[in-house]
Amino acid sequence: MPEHRGRKSSYTIDLVLFTALKDQLAVLLWRTPEGREKWALPWDLATSDETLDETAGRVAANALGVAVGWIEQVGAFGDEKRHPSETEISVAFAGLVPAGMPPPVGGTYAWFPVDELPSLAPGHRAMLDSAVAMVRLRTDQSPVAFKLLPATFTLGELQHMYELLLGKRLHKASFRRALQAAWLVEPTEEWRTEGRGRPAQLFRYAPRKRRPAQRGIRLDLLTS
Repeated sequence: MPEHRGRKSSYTIDLVLFTALKDQLAVLLWRTPEGREKWALPWDLATSDETLDETAGRVAANALGVAVGWIEQVGAFGDEKRHPSETEISVAFAGLVPAGMPPPVGGTYAWFPVDELPSLAPGHRAMLDSAVAMVRLRTDQSPVAFKLLPATFTLGELQHMYELLLGKRLHKASFRRALQAAWLVEPTEEWRTEGRGRPAQLFRYAPRKRRPAQRGIRLDLLTS
C-alpha cells in the first residue's frame, strides 16, 4: 500500500471508509512507513487500465480483504493542501462497511472514531470532512444507513446507525413514524433478547417495489 499497478498517474484515489465502532462512527486509517504514529487515509495512484471506481474498489479490497458494497465519489481535491504522495490532485471516495466485519490484520490499518483522530495531512483532513458531509446528505436522499447493518436488525439498531451518520440523537417515536412512512423494512419471524428488557423483533431491508424511487427516511419528519 500503495501498489502502483500499471502506468502511474499524476493523481491519487483516496478512500474514506466508515463503519460503526461500538457507539461511534469510525474511519479506517493506514499506518504510513514514515513513522509509527503517522496515519493516512488508504490511497493509491490511479492507473491507466482502471476506471476511478475500479481503483477505489481495489484500494478498499486491499485494505479490508473483502469488497465493499457501497462506494461513492466525494470529489476532486487540490487547493494546495498537502497530500502524502505530493501529487497535486486527488479524487476522494467514501464507503460504508457493515459493523462487525473482521478487523484489519497485520497492524497496517486500524479504525479510529471520527471524533478521536490522530493528526492527518491537510489534504486528507479536507477529504474526511467532505466525506462526512456527503454521507450525511446521502442519508436523507437514499437508504445508505442500511449499508452499516447485517441482513437482519432491530429498529433500535437502525435508529442508532442513523444517529451515527447524522451526528445527532433522534426521537424514537418520530423515527418510527418516519420509518413506517418510508416503507423500507419488513418484519421477520425472529426476535432477539437485548439486555433485561423484552425481546426485540428483527427486521430486514425490503423497500416496496411499487415505489417510484428509493429514498431514505424523511428526516424532515423527525422531531427532537
